[in-house]
Amino acid sequence: MTSPFPAQTPERSAEIAATASLSAAEWAQTEERSNHHILRVMTWISLRLGRRIGRVVLAGIAVYFVLFAPGARRASRQYLKRVLGRDANWADGYRHVFSFASTIHDRVYLLNDRWDLFDLRVQGADVLDAVLAQGRGAFLMGAHFGSFEVLRALARRDAAPRVSLLMYPDNARKINDALHAINPAAAQDIIPLGRLDSMLRLQDRLDAGGVVGFLADRSLHDDSTATLPFFGQPAPWPRGPLRIAALLKRPVVLMFGIYRGGNRYDVHFERLADFTSLPRSQRAVAIDIALESYVQRLEMRCTDAPYNWFNFYDFWKGPEAEAAGPTEP
Repeated sequence: MTSPFPAQTPERSAEIAATASLSAAEWAQTEERSNHHILRVMTWISLRLGRRIGRVVLAGIAVYFVLFAPGARRASRQYLKRVLGRDANWADGYRHVFSFASTIHDRVYLLNDRWDLFDLRVQGADVLDAVLAQGRGAFLMGAHFGSFEVLRALARRDAAPRVSLLMYPDNARKINDALHAINPAAAQDIIPLGRLDSMLRLQDRLDAGGVVGFLADRSLHDDSTATLPFFGQPAPWPRGPLRIAALLKRPVVLMFGIYRGGNRYDVHFERLADFTSLPRSQRAVAIDIALESYVQRLEMRCTDAPYNWFNFYDFWKGPEAEAAGPTEP
């Protein structure tokens, strides 16, 4: 079968490699808190003693972080004041941290295929089905908002195309370590960026009709960014993820896995952009249009579910604040 892609000329290969690198070395400097031993203990408690007891332990962890993580607490208050339109109190801060901790805790069950524990409600599945019917795979664009893991769990449950995650090498290694502590079979779904062969693997995955997800709300030090308003204040948004989709001429679907409390998650799919037939001369404009739409829709989702936003640093100051401040576990 003839490949739908143009031949990989040296110029095109260099262009893809330059986009894919996106300063992986810089990104690797941002530390993700992860403790393999603690994850194993928490996994044992969760699977042997049940989700209810696990959530009791989780409540104590959330209280600890609200009391003893001042940087995260300040960032949480700053964000909540903007999204709630009022000063955030301690109850708001606790709810914010507990929502985040709940989505992390639920990964233990989702990665072990315990779908029976959750009320998973899906809207817009026909959008993703229509895109995948084109046979070119798809990018799923998310954010550090809600749970992305719930999507991969749905794909396994429904025997749908597997969902891979596009990440930077150091983050991929740390996330793989974390996933291995929960379920060794889960680590295979991560594609690390930063090398040309990674992009070729990405292209192969898409050619096979696969789904590749990325979280596109964190800018990098030297990635091209657009300054767009987010809750009335300018913030830097990376063009890199959409640039990769445009270079590979693929459709992009928005995905939000919203945690509604208890055991309920609402999963939403929305069309964002289709770069399949986009002329190169129109690429830059199309990327910026799609990015602006992404930011607007993310703001709407945050307004609807304010405690699902999980960037615990001064987001509006950009990557410098992220490197200096707390990041997700």
